Amino acid sequence: MSYSEISSYVLKIENDIKYINRASIIEMLVQDHRKTVQKLGNKMYKSTELKEKEFQRVKKMYEFDRSFGNYKYIAGVDEVGRGPLAGPIVAAAVILDLEANEEKDLILRANDSKKLSIAVRKELSYIIKEKALAYKIIAIDNNLIDEKGIGFCNNQVFLDSCDEISIVPDLVLSDGYKIKNFSNLNEFVIKGDTKSISIACASIIAKVYRDELMFKYHDLYPNYGFDRNVGYGTQEHVLAIKKYGTTPIHRESFLRNILENNNNNNNN
Repeated sequence: MSYSEISSYVLKIENDIKYINRASIIEMLVQDHRKTVQKLGNKMYKSTELKEKEFQRVKKMYEFDRSFGNYKYIAGVDEVGRGPLAGPIVAAAVILDLEANEEKDLILRANDSKKLSIAVRKELSYIIKEKALAYKIIAIDNNLIDEKGIGFCNNQVFLDSCDEISIVPDLVLSDGYKIKNFSNLNEFVIKGDTKSISIACASIIAKVYRDELMFKYHDLYPNYGFDRNVGYGTQEHVLAIKKYGTTPIHRESFLRNILENNNNNNNN
C-alpha cells in the first residue's frame, strides 16, 4: 500500500469507534521501513492513548453517579450566570442512562463547561440532548433577581428545573450545595461538574443556552459587548454602562456601586 492509501485507511479506522484492532495496526505501521509510515503509527499510538484516557475519565464520572445507590433515575443539576451584571441565571437538570459503558454510548469530553471551548460546548450540548433520557432548562430574569436576590433565584432555578423535568428523578445531584425546600432526595457535590457526568452535562447545556441568549441580546444592545462577555463585569462592559447607562436586562442590584461612583464623578 502507498502512504496515501495507508493514511486514508488510518483516518477511517480512527473515526470508527467500534474498531478494536488498533494495536495490531499500530504495530504494523511502526515496523514499516518507511519513516513517513512509522510517524503515522506513532501518531496513531498517541491518539489512541489520549482516547483511552478520555474514555476512562468519563467512565469514572458515570461510576461516580452510580455510586450513590441503585437508583433508576438520577438527575444532575447545575446553574450558570450567578455573577453577571446582566441577563438571567439559568439552570439545567439532566437525566442520563447511567448504565451506558460502551465508548459509543458515553458522552466523551463532558466536563465543567468553563473548561471547554465554545465549539465543543455547542457540539456536546446537541449530543447531550440527543442522549439524555430527559432534560429541563430554566431561566430566571434580572427583574426577579433584583426583587428576590441572587441567592433566592439560584435556589429557585434548581428547584424549577428538577420539578419540571419530564421524568421524576429518584435522586438529584446538585453542584455545590443542597437545594433548599426540595422534597425529594438530594445530594450535593463540591465541584460536581468535574466529578459527576450528570452535573457536567447540566452545566454544559445551561451554559450554551445562556450564552446563545446573550448573543441575541447583543443584537439588541450592541454597545455592551454581550457577544464577548455574556453579561459578566468585564472592563469593557463596565465602561459601556458608565457611558451609555443600563439596559432592560441589567441587574440594577448588582450595579449600585458602579452607578453611584459614576454619578459622583459626574457631579464633581
